[in-house]
Amino acid sequence: MVAAAPAERDEYSSGSDSEGSGGSDGSFGSRILPIVGRRLSQLPDFRADVGVKYVKVGYRLVCRNTFAFGLLVGLMAIGVQLLRMAESGEMSNLWKTAVQTRVESSMVQTIGWSVALAFGLAAYLFSRRSPVYLVDFSVLRPPEEWKMNLTELKKIARHRFGKTQGSRRTEELMDFMCNKIHKNAGVTSVGTYLPPGITDLSQEATMENSRKESEVVLFTLFEDLLRKTGLRPKDINILIVNCSLFNPTPSMTAMIVNKFKLRSNVQSYNLSGMGCSAGVISINLAKDLLQHHKNCNAVVVSTENITQNFYLGTQKSMLIPNMLFRVGGAAILLSNKRKDFWRAKYQLLHVVRTHKGADDAAYNCVFQQEDPDGVVGVRLDKSLMAIAGEALKVNITTLGPLVLPISEQLKFFYNLVLRKCFKVKMKAYIPDFKKAFDHFCIHAGGRGVIDALQDNLKLTDKLVRPSRQALFHYGNTSSASIWYELAWSEHEGEVQYGDRIWQIAFGSGFKCNSAVWQALRPNNTPHEAWANP
Repeated sequence: MVAAAPAERDEYSSGSDSEGSGGSDGSFGSRILPIVGRRLSQLPDFRADVGVKYVKVGYRLVCRNTFAFGLLVGLMAIGVQLLRMAESGEMSNLWKTAVQTRVESSMVQTIGWSVALAFGLAAYLFSRRSPVYLVDFSVLRPPEEWKMNLTELKKIARHRFGKTQGSRRTEELMDFMCNKIHKNAGVTSVGTYLPPGITDLSQEATMENSRKESEVVLFTLFEDLLRKTGLRPKDINILIVNCSLFNPTPSMTAMIVNKFKLRSNVQSYNLSGMGCSAGVISINLAKDLLQHHKNCNAVVVSTENITQNFYLGTQKSMLIPNMLFRVGGAAILLSNKRKDFWRAKYQLLHVVRTHKGADDAAYNCVFQQEDPDGVVGVRLDKSLMAIAGEALKVNITTLGPLVLPISEQLKFFYNLVLRKCFKVKMKAYIPDFKKAFDHFCIHAGGRGVIDALQDNLKLTDKLVRPSRQALFHYGNTSSASIWYELAWSEHEGEVQYGDRIWQIAFGSGFKCNSAVWQALRPNNTPHEAWANP
């Protein structure tokens, strides 16, 4: 027999599911639990096949800069050849011949105009796209009084369910949440963070309390980011906030503008309803804006509001978020200023977005709706893992040509030719992404999500440890989870110069989005959120 692991490690490391009997509709519960548990039967094998059209999309992205790259290489080759000719004396002989034939002025003009044209064209091509630097970022450590352990959470849930459900039904729901979902979720029992609108039994989940939660999260993050970067509110040109389930008027960007007195011409954007992958979408939006607006700073804030999203109905498929989603947030400062290269932590290399919303099953697999009793919640369909796997397969097929070394791409093409041209029956070759990335920030959507990606991408326990730590200590913080993971890696001193980081997130719609960063220096910044989580 295998010795039992320490309690804390057992809760955030992968392990087998606990067995338990289901309730009256336990069959449905057993089908939905793999979303947060370790069972991988619903996740498709990435090796089954890949869509050639998505491979073409990836290489089309690579080819966008091929002409500029080829021109630069050509100029370097010409420069080297001219130096060799000068050293060997061929250049002086050529000049003597030009003098004797009285064409030296034409020769000088031709060479001068050719060099000027070539360098001018190269400069234009490379200056079209400004670099996007990540100067610094901050992740939230919520107020200590917001921390709730499992015992306290049971008391709160029992009280709130008891208002609308009978005692017997309340105990059935409590058993499902605490003894089935929680045990498979990979979240600590010691304590994660919930807002007072849920935990304070004298309060209700009102708009006012939701706004108070958002103010604490947004203002704390923004103040910390300003302190870290030495930035003044008036220095911010672009502000983007994403929060999926809370969309008040005035918006959350307006809250920040009002509190910190940002400039009147700030470009502000408030993204809602885009799920847990909205953080990468916000980065992509900021990147596009920074390509258009020169010499600018952009702040991205990613969070989720929990107050009005603690489901108090009876549908088991809508109860799962109660035990996963927790308070959290991240604020990121991006810049396209060349001078910020010297203090920036990372440079953004690629963003690849995949949207499967054209498929009805993908569109409906994560859906906010009213249950038969009129209680609003988010339903997670039993097909979620399969759909997430398909979206991921498309995303990494597009991303591969941008990041993989040539050796892995040649293996992939050899496999593709054998299967498509020679009809050889074999599994598709899945490239080794460990050769492309040094750090993996997998959205901490649940233990099942992390287990599935680790299994299919053949990642080591060390590579997925940031994701497991984020899930264990902070739960599913939605779009901010990938930043908690990067903060953990920095806090542990694991990010070195030149390291590549892959952030990958999933969200309703259904979307799978990736962002690739490169470290510009060793990053061992301590983060308060990980000093004592």
